[in-house]
Amino acid sequence: MNAPIARPLALPAASAEPEDHLWYKDAVIYQLHLKSFFDANNDGIGDFAGLIAKLDYIAGLGVTAIWLLPFYPSPRLDDGYDIADYRGVHPDYGTLADVRRFVHAAHQRGLRVITELVVNHTSDQHPWFQRARRARRGTNHRDFYVWSDADQRYGGTRIIFLDTERSNWTWDAEAGAYYWHRFYSHQPDLNFDNPRVLREVLSVMRFWLDLGVDGLRLDAVPYLVEREGTNNENLPETHAVLRKIRASLDGHYAARMLLAEANQWPEDVKEYFGAGDECHMAFHFPLMPRMYMAIAREDRFPITDILRQTPDIPESCQWAIFLRNHDELTLEMVTNAERDYLWETYAADRRARLNLGIRRRLLPLLEHDRRRVELLNYLLLSMPGTPVIYYGDEIGMGDNIHLGDRDGVRTPMQWSPDRNGGFSRADPASLVLPPIMDPLYGFESVNVEAQDRDQHSLLNWTRRVL
Repeated sequence: MNAPIARPLALPAASAEPEDHLWYKDAVIYQLHLKSFFDANNDGIGDFAGLIAKLDYIAGLGVTAIWLLPFYPSPRLDDGYDIADYRGVHPDYGTLADVRRFVHAAHQRGLRVITELVVNHTSDQHPWFQRARRARRGTNHRDFYVWSDADQRYGGTRIIFLDTERSNWTWDAEAGAYYWHRFYSHQPDLNFDNPRVLREVLSVMRFWLDLGVDGLRLDAVPYLVEREGTNNENLPETHAVLRKIRASLDGHYAARMLLAEANQWPEDVKEYFGAGDECHMAFHFPLMPRMYMAIAREDRFPITDILRQTPDIPESCQWAIFLRNHDELTLEMVTNAERDYLWETYAADRRARLNLGIRRRLLPLLEHDRRRVELLNYLLLSMPGTPVIYYGDEIGMGDNIHLGDRDGVRTPMQWSPDRNGGFSRADPASLVLPPIMDPLYGFESVNVEAQDRDQHSLLNWTRRVL
């Protein structure tokens, strides 16, 4: 495995083209959700103007890159991962001009920008799908998606969202056929057996790279291609698609990065690096639950065991490692017995469980024990890979398990004890999500303003260790 490479950040003040081609190997990534970070126009939802206003705070943490969750036009039935327009900005967040200003301002502060390239699926409201469902069978427009007259194909494929979905097929009355989806039924999968789909995806990729973003997180990459008689994960044809995406990137851009989201075992994820000709980075999902298991059992074996199972990767590639993110703390890559143990230890309240995971933030997971928070962060920073920090964890934000789906870990950033935690001056009833207000984790007691003044706070500890 590859440990982080220490090299200086060579980035001209106003340039969108970083000089260090391996910058991601020594990065610290800060993940945030635009809608929940800072609301500059006081309409109740975060926006690019608000993010620009807080860039000095982000840079002051010691991080070197920002990863933004989807901000594209979307019905937002899956919090933006159901994209209806790949080249636009949801009007709640701003405009393309605002994105350009943000990228420029981030680069001025030595911060690189990572955005989402969600290419496994679209929203069912995307013009491509609306056109496909009306198109004649066998046409290129129809074949942008995967259709079937019956819902029995690909029977060996697991259902990912067990809490909500009963099948990977959904009937579309207008098309007179079933369409395939690995996630929610409102997210039809694109058909990469149609060459025109890949051409469109490459065009979308170039659009955002031309705008100046430095990296793209490829969402749900194991599921791009389907073949009968397989589990439809990690197929050779999927890797062929990724090599074409990488070749297009390398042929036109320098010092850009592709980050694979592949929740798989390390030996399978290794394939997403290829021979250094697929993705530059990939998340190490199995490491994360084993760090929690190790501190609960007071035994290093879960960590050392998964590290032994992690193969070497190309020198130019890197793992992305994390403690928490915007989704549930996934327990897919553990045994059934280990999952039961982690559920009982960290999610005894069944409301905190979602699919095969736990929908809690870092500090509540650890029962408000700062020493264990520090221990886990020390472990994270000592592991081979690039650390990813989730917004709000640097101040010990709480969660709200009464909110649906994953919204409980996506609540507004807590900037001050002021109205709505300093996130927005809007009427509390119009906020995108309610702020945390309980006595232990509420914004009156947990906020940036208070911790900034306290040299012994979790915020200032985080700044020192980063």
